[in-house]
This record gives sequence, C-alpha cells and structure tokens, in this order.
Amino acid sequence: MDYKNAGVDIEAGYKSVELMKKHVKETMRPEVLGGLGGFSGAFSMDAIKGMEKPVLLSGTDGVGTKIKLAFLLDKHDTIGIDCVAMCVNDVACAGGEPLFFLDYIACGKNYPEKIATIVAGVAEGCKQAGAALIGGETAEHPGLMPEDDYDLAGFTVGVVDEKDMITGADLKAGDVLIGIASSGVHSNGFSLVRKVFEMTKESLNTYYDELGKTLGETLLAPTVIYVKTMKNIKEAGVRVKACSHITGGGFYENVPRMLPDGMHAVIKKDSYEVPAIFKLMQKKGNIEEHMMYNTFNMGIGMVVAVDPSDVEKTMEAIKAAGETPYVIGEVKAGEKGVTLC
Repeated sequence: MDYKNAGVDIEAGYKSVELMKKHVKETMRPEVLGGLGGFSGAFSMDAIKGMEKPVLLSGTDGVGTKIKLAFLLDKHDTIGIDCVAMCVNDVACAGGEPLFFLDYIACGKNYPEKIATIVAGVAEGCKQAGAALIGGETAEHPGLMPEDDYDLAGFTVGVVDEKDMITGADLKAGDVLIGIASSGVHSNGFSLVRKVFEMTKESLNTYYDELGKTLGETLLAPTVIYVKTMKNIKEAGVRVKACSHITGGGFYENVPRMLPDGMHAVIKKDSYEVPAIFKLMQKKGNIEEHMMYNTFNMGIGMVVAVDPSDVEKTMEAIKAAGETPYVIGEVKAGEKGVTLC
C-alpha cells in the first residue's frame, strides 16, 4: 500500500505546479521575494513606505455554487477570475490596493491540466487587479469529494493610507450614488439560478435571442474586477465617500453597509437597463421583484457615493477604465437603509 493507492497522486501535484508556474510568473510585482514552491509567500513592505499611516486590508471568498456550471460545461478557465474578483473588489471598496493573492483548490482527484487551467484564470484575475499570485495550495481529497469535482477559494491582502480609506463617515444628504455595471450574475445567487434553469449541458448550451449567446456563456461570464476603476476615480481627484460591492444579499443587504447611521440611500430602478439574464430568470422562475433585488446585483456590481460636484469626473474616470457608469440615486437623511423605487 502507498499514498497513490490511497488516492493521492504526489507526482500529479508536482506536474500541476510545473504547469501553473508560467501563469503565476505573469502576476509578479517587484515586491515579491523568492519564487513559487516555498513554504510561504514573501512580499516586501517597500510598497507602503511612502504612506503616512498604512492600513492592511484583507479579503477572502470563493465562487459558491457557480462552480457547478464549470463542471457541467467542462470550462475551467474563468472561474479563477471570479475567485479573485470576489476578494479584491472588497479591498477596493475600502479604497485599498490589492498587493498579493493566494488560492486554495480542493479536488477529488488532481488532474494537472485542469488544475493549471483553473490557476490560469486565477492569474488572469490577479493581473487585472495588479496583485501578485504569491502562493496557494491544491489539496487532493479522495473519498471526500467526487473525482471530477473541486472547490476554489482565495485570500488577498491589500493596503491603503488611513487618510484615503473609504468609510462612509463623511457621507451627507445630497451625495450622488453612481452604479458601475456588472457583467451579469457575477458569483452570487447561483443556488437560486440552478433552481430556475435545468442544470444540464444541453440546457446550458441553449441559445437565447434575448441574451445574444447561450445560457452557459451568459452565466459563466466572469465577475468584473473593479480595482482599476476605483484607482482611476481616485487619480481623477475624486474623493469616494462610500462604496458598496453588490454581492450576496443584493442591494438590500449590501448598500446599507456603506452608510453611517442617519443616512438613507434612495435608488431608482429605472435609472439603467436591467440586463436580460435577470429579466429571463425573474419570468422563468416567477420570482418576486423584491427577492430579485435581495439576491442578485441586477446589473450593478459596485456603487460609489460622491459629492454632486464630482459626478462628471467620476463618470469619466469609470468610462476611461472601460466600465459603464449610471447615476442611480442619492443619499438622504433618515433611518439607515435603502429604498428602491
């Protein structure tokens, strides 16, 4: 008896690392010390020397049950982008710059080419975020997970000068809410998505005229990474007063998180066009509208609050980053919360 007969293939693990090295290398920053394969990732603190009061920020998350679609379609090259996005967008929400990222893949059986494809997606997400992929782990779990299944999670560390943190503390009545478009469902609400649509390869490969692509292509579209966008806004000289990443819990859970006591957000639902995938899901699943906005991003992946005088500069900075902005509402005095009207 040996480890391989017990279900863990050490040689496959070595091969996975070799295959992923080229992708990891593309994410390197000057502050990274050493290479892939050590017991820990090393990152120089030179990046924060110029800050008055550097504050470390962290984020950790996975991609939830969206990963089931990757299994069904045998498409594993974008799910890593989702994993990075879910972590770094939270850091960007606080005004921070993601510095480095680590991933964790648990699998029933280590298929090196598949693992390398997943990590290639993680590396692409890191490149979009400007973060170095400095470490990770691939754990083989025979007997615990089916051989073809895996799960993916990640962790990031970022930094911000304390004076530049986005806290919502100076938010006031009259401040404007700008929504930044999502790419679709992103990585939340897929337990409901999988109840609405039949989860088969045939169903996911079905073309919908209103979507302009197949259902699977629409649902697997990777989560937008907003790090560059938030950086552009800052470099345009705009002070973002508050920010919300619209993830699990939709508008009703996430928008209030950006508000201090005594401030209320009012969002106009007709201020932008809700993407077709959400309309299709609501109709097909007979889902009540409140539940849609309490589960999904409904086409808005991030919301920023700015002074009315900064709206134009903010809109231009978002467009320059390649994203689409909408003025979706305003802040009013009142009980902490959000009204969608």
